[in-house]
Amino acid sequence: MSDAVRIQTEDFSLEEETHELMKSSKTIGGVVSFLGTARDFSEGRDVAAIEFEEYKGMAITALKELRLQSLERFDIIETRIIHRIDRIEPSGQIVLIIVGAEHRGEAFEACRWVIDTLKKTVPIWKKEFTPDGESWVTPHP
Repeated sequence: MSDAVRIQTEDFSLEEETHELMKSSKTIGGVVSFLGTARDFSEGRDVAAIEFEEYKGMAITALKELRLQSLERFDIIETRIIHRIDRIEPSGQIVLIIVGAEHRGEAFEACRWVIDTLKKTVPIWKKEFTPDGESWVTPHP
């Protein structure tokens, strides 16, 4: 799946992405997704927006490697990873991980592992815009 991993500015559709994942195999019996969205409050402060930046070239390479590792590490059929790089208002979609497997257990484990590993290893940074100004957020799992 050539577009199973993407970094983009435009929004995405959970339904369309799930449909694309389902096309990869008729043996998929469980689909698990994680949708990360922007909050309007963080660490005791109001947040008007957040902005994501990537290390060009390195971030997409890291996401593609993360997908391959998930397929090798877990008994799953497919993984899709989409991350937006843009200024995102509260409730806006940021990141989507979708995992398809024959059974739900491995899909749940793989999905959690992918998002946790992404947050620790992929060179994408977040800046918050608050009433006090803007600040870069320290990465955390």
